[in-house]
Amino acid sequence: MMQLLPGREVYTCDVDTISQGAITQLIINGKLPGNSIIYLHGLIIDYLLRLSNEGKASAIAALEEIRRATKEASKRGIQIVITPIKSAHLEDVASELSEAVIELTRENDATLITSSDVLATIAESMGLKVLRIKKEKPPRLKLEEFFGDNTMSVHLIEGIPPFAKVGRPGEWQFTIVRQEPLRQEEIESIVEEIISEARARKDAFIEIDRMGSTIVQLGRYRIVISRPPLSSRWEITAVRPLVKLSLSDYNLPEKLIKRLEEKAEGILIAGAPGMGKTTFAQALAEHYAKKGKVVKTIESPRDMVLPPEVVQYSKNFAEKDELHDILLLSRPDYTFFDELRGDDDFRLYVDLRLAGIGMVGVLHATSPIDAIQRFIGRVELGMIPSIIDTVIFIDKGRVSKVYEVGITVKLPTGLKEAELSRPVVEVRDFITEELEYEIYTFGEQTVVIPVKKEKKRVDTRLKSQLESLIPNGEIEFIGSNQILVKVPRDVARLITKRARRLRKLAEKYGYELKFEME
Repeated sequence: MMQLLPGREVYTCDVDTISQGAITQLIINGKLPGNSIIYLHGLIIDYLLRLSNEGKASAIAALEEIRRATKEASKRGIQIVITPIKSAHLEDVASELSEAVIELTRENDATLITSSDVLATIAESMGLKVLRIKKEKPPRLKLEEFFGDNTMSVHLIEGIPPFAKVGRPGEWQFTIVRQEPLRQEEIESIVEEIISEARARKDAFIEIDRMGSTIVQLGRYRIVISRPPLSSRWEITAVRPLVKLSLSDYNLPEKLIKRLEEKAEGILIAGAPGMGKTTFAQALAEHYAKKGKVVKTIESPRDMVLPPEVVQYSKNFAEKDELHDILLLSRPDYTFFDELRGDDDFRLYVDLRLAGIGMVGVLHATSPIDAIQRFIGRVELGMIPSIIDTVIFIDKGRVSKVYEVGITVKLPTGLKEAELSRPVVEVRDFITEELEYEIYTFGEQTVVIPVKKEKKRVDTRLKSQLESLIPNGEIEFIGSNQILVKVPRDVARLITKRARRLRKLAEKYGYELKFEME
């Protein structure tokens, strides 16, 4: 224990209090006596230096906050002292740092400054003095100054003027926010503020912190920070949802709503970036929650705005197989995966779906069929309809296409030999029930065939051949695989003789014949 001058107030603090800038604010606002001393445990400094050497933005920001606090303290006669490290294993970082701060507080009969309710309660139970920092209402961030009412995203790049996407999904334009280019110091200052706020607020998370990049969910802002050496210069991209919609705002057909509520359990929500996929997924998740379903989400980052009964899991904080185990044991009715990227994501989606959990996956795709193709090669072809039954494609903020996925054994469209019949995954327009794609194996290849044009050509050829065999007959295609033949009674006898030939011709093209006498 160090020797202190009589009447001198002594304080300690934890790492989060430093990162949040609370110490600096207490000093600036005159909340600490002018002759006081603040002990920073050397273990905290060592921990932050290790992380900063790894390029972690949160650690770099915390060290900068210590520098600022020291500068402000010196102006007011307050002394900040870094204590020596006795021993450090850092096997359990959170536990080691907390224990070290508690011990330092006890040894020096100091007052612990903390915003952590847990750490404050522990210290008070040991008879230690505690100064609790209340989490105040978040101030307006520098980042928010670049946002306007209709701003979807802001792009800050070192050395060029800040610009933004202004408009709505599918209908936006780039706008220069100001003419003055951004300096590196200005961007670094914005980053430090973002990290500090993320540490302090309950509605914020540092999702990923790597050598060259940091991803933060700060309230409704999804923020991606990149810096050298990963990027050529400092960059901040901040995205903000403009609207929060309910399912009723999409004016969906009653047929689709009924399917979503009663039958669909393997759903893909697809679309190009910025088209409103997550907004629709958010509306659907809230709809299920209101219907009394147990809903959970897997996100990276957690940027969906959902009611408190929907638990949101971060993929970045989970250990391998942790989410798999949690969700299998808790058995939610629906799990929303925003968004599917790598093999591990698809594997988790497939495993949970095959375990009987309703799954809703969000993924980037330039067309509806692309969403299904992302699963080809990752699972057996015959399993796809068991994993995916409904594909919803979002374009410019609206539902532009819905596919229903099923499987049957048939002769693929365009093939003629009956022995070529095989299992075929059919992709149909859900509203019209029209067959649009067939997926099947041909040799060692899996092929995805657009049926519409081919089917029209085949139907024209088949109709011509049937008409040549049926005098004065009327040919009508019904549904996707039936043909109604209306024949006059005076040629019924001829048709009876040719019935077998006619049926064989229809079967060749995958159709079933029905006759009706007039």
